[in-house]
Amino acid sequence: MPKIGLEIHGYILTEEKLFCPCKVSHGLKQAKPNTNICPICTAQPGSKPMLPNKEAIKKAIEIALILGCKINEKLVWQRKHYDWADLPKGYQNTISGTHAVPLGEKGEFLGIRIREVHLEEDPAAWNPKTGEIDYNRSGSPLVEIVTEPDFSSSDRVVEWLKQLVITLGYIKAFDKSSGIKADVNVSLPELKGERVEIKNVNSLKNIQKAIEYETQRQKKPGELAKKQETRMFDEALNITKKMREKEQAQDYRFIHEPDLPVIILEKSRIEKIKSSIPETPLQKLEKIIKKHKIDKKSAEVLTKKLEIVEFFEKVADKVNPKLALPWVTTELISVLNYNKKELEDVQISPEKFIELLKRVENKTITPLNAKDILRSWIKKTPSIRDLTLKNRVISDKNELEKICKKILHENQKAVHDYKSGKKESLNFLVGKVMQATNKRADFKTAKELLERLMR
Repeated sequence: MPKIGLEIHGYILTEEKLFCPCKVSHGLKQAKPNTNICPICTAQPGSKPMLPNKEAIKKAIEIALILGCKINEKLVWQRKHYDWADLPKGYQNTISGTHAVPLGEKGEFLGIRIREVHLEEDPAAWNPKTGEIDYNRSGSPLVEIVTEPDFSSSDRVVEWLKQLVITLGYIKAFDKSSGIKADVNVSLPELKGERVEIKNVNSLKNIQKAIEYETQRQKKPGELAKKQETRMFDEALNITKKMREKEQAQDYRFIHEPDLPVIILEKSRIEKIKSSIPETPLQKLEKIIKKHKIDKKSAEVLTKKLEIVEFFEKVADKVNPKLALPWVTTELISVLNYNKKELEDVQISPEKFIELLKRVENKTITPLNAKDILRSWIKKTPSIRDLTLKNRVISDKNELEKICKKILHENQKAVHDYKSGKKESLNFLVGKVMQATNKRADFKTAKELLERLMR
């Protein structure tokens, strides 16, 4: 059985870089190459780093806390040296290494131990084919989450990473639009093999493929690693290739960073941040299943985003949860996805949504009209009262009978088909009634009237 560990790298969601005021430029904030740069992030002679981005430190603490880590109160910046084209200074500033104490350590998330969480700066982006370097990324704040080798299968890794991304989305500290990268460590201890690290695997699909290939490769005669080594994943061929023997800590020549002060985190500051951490998706899942008696599958849809599940909780406190559930999980989410919007981007408040559902519940408006109203709210949210007057349900039988007779007269073929046994023609005729009334006809009443008139 393989032992698998992860070193997960992700961008912290901030506006500015870690040691300079340049705007971050990755994910949804891509800019033209080498436009968000300054002497600091391009390592011009004589330049010195500014004090680290306060917001980046706060969000790194939030990440460590939601992963159950102990937060260390004294953090020392290190220089991690290596000679690579993407590193203009020749070293990377990081809170990790031989002489450093990580920001957070000894955590646990969904049964997997977290060895440490630390903060560091991103290198530049180097294109080895052209030799071009884009410094827009240089100096962006990165968080690294290091697990213990507690995974034993690629499936477990992928499911765990999916939950990790959803959970970090709750605290909005992680830029999910930029995706994640992972260094994947694979070893076969039962065969006494050494650890192999696969560097910079950049998607869940590729992480799974890399683990599966590497596990099988190490089982082949002569392929078991006798020394720790570093490999890369070739996405085109779905194989790993040896890059070099694995660097040890001493290879990076870690030294204390003289240009940056030690960070002292007061206990009161840590406690204040801790008190602001929301419930995790799993905690929310258990809570809403128990409180509102909804099925697990629907609960999982709700808990993928904190703003959606909190929206549902507010609505379900005022409206029957069984009515609210499909309107949130299907109708609301579909409207947001279709328009490529987040809930925070539109003016759909829980209060207006509750009022809309109550009008559906008491049959003041039809469900079809309510869906139209919901779609219209992406642009603006006029008053429910005005919309109700405009979309009043037609349930009066005398009024509806006149409309139904007109529809039957205009659609003789459908009437004939219905009387010949083609019962689906009834749905066609009901649709015509709904069309003629701008979806205001009471569906059940219209159907009953059509059936009676065609006897």
